[in-house]
Amino acid sequence: MDSTLNFIISNQNNIVFIILAIIVLILIFIIWKLNNKLNKFLIGNKVENIGESIKEIGSSLKDLELFRKDLEEYLTSVEKRIKKSTQGVATVRFNPFKGTGSGGNQSFATAFLNEQGDGIVISSIYAREHISIFSKPVKKCASEYELSQEEKEAITLAMEMIK
Repeated sequence: MDSTLNFIISNQNNIVFIILAIIVLILIFIIWKLNNKLNKFLIGNKVENIGESIKEIGSSLKDLELFRKDLEEYLTSVEKRIKKSTQGVATVRFNPFKGTGSGGNQSFATAFLNEQGDGIVISSIYAREHISIFSKPVKKCASEYELSQEEKEAITLAMEMIK
């Protein structure tokens, strides 16, 4: 009986040892997984704890906020400049001397306008003997100088390009 009892106790010890070894291996695997997750959470090469990682994230966030603010200011200034720039250009060619044959469609009116309809209209009247060029300022699609039908048409076409 003693030998049977020793065999049973020996087998129980082996079973307990095997179970404990399996538990230890499972715990080692769990620790390894947690360590990998912690390393992913900690940011930067020099960071060794969560506090430093949070400081690093805060610093990055401040940098991003400064960049966003600078970018918004830049885009605002660009938008103001774009509104003032020429955005619509249209040319209308015409014959000012209909029926006389002395001009052809060599004459033109060209409008250069920004988003608000401000700019300039340039007209050229071509005749065999001479060429006349006119320039008229435009404010809100109108001019203080009298505009010809072709100049009005060029302004209308230029504004259509902007929209």
